[in-house]
Formats: sequence, C-alpha cells, structure tokens
Amino acid sequence: MAIYGEGLGRTEARTASDALELFGRRPRWMRDGLCREHPEVSFFPALGESSEPAKAVCARCLVRDVCLAFALEHDERHGVWGGLSTRERTALRRLRRAS
Repeated sequence: MAIYGEGLGRTEARTASDALELFGRRPRWMRDGLCREHPEVSFFPALGESSEPAKAVCARCLVRDVCLAFALEHDERHGVWGGLSTRERTALRRLRRAS
C-alpha cells in the first residue's frame, strides 16, 4: 500500500484507481483497465511485497500499453503500471534516453 498526498494530508491508496481518485483525475481509458476488476490485487505493493499478482493482471489487460505510456509520461514513481514495476519503468526510461 502506498501513501500519497504528503503535504495534503497523507492518504493511503491500494489500487491505481484509488490513487487517481485521490487527485480527481482519471483518464477515460482507465474505465477499461482490468485492474478495476481486481480489487484484491495490490498495484502498489509495499516494500518486500511481490508485484507479480499485479503484473499477471496487467498481462491480460487491453489497455496495458496506454497505461504504461501514461505512467512514463507522468513520471509515476509508485506501483505497477502497464505491467512494469517502478524499478522496471526507471530502467526503461534510462534505456530510451540512451538510444
């Protein structure tokens, strides 16, 4: 579970949907995200918690590519987006910058 909104009153978010709801902005493509159908899966795993359940959901999601693009464009630094963890997205950004 991730903590969001430092300085705004710390708030816990368990899913990508919850996090975006906190900020009052949700792109239209998110309504088609398979993550919305799996509230039991944490897309913001705590340190040491596996991200594999979230990645398994993402692997079957129709909006995976646009989700990943959104996370990269908005420099999202927490959670699983488009099937990639924070560390994996950071590596992808570095690879793209190097090429």
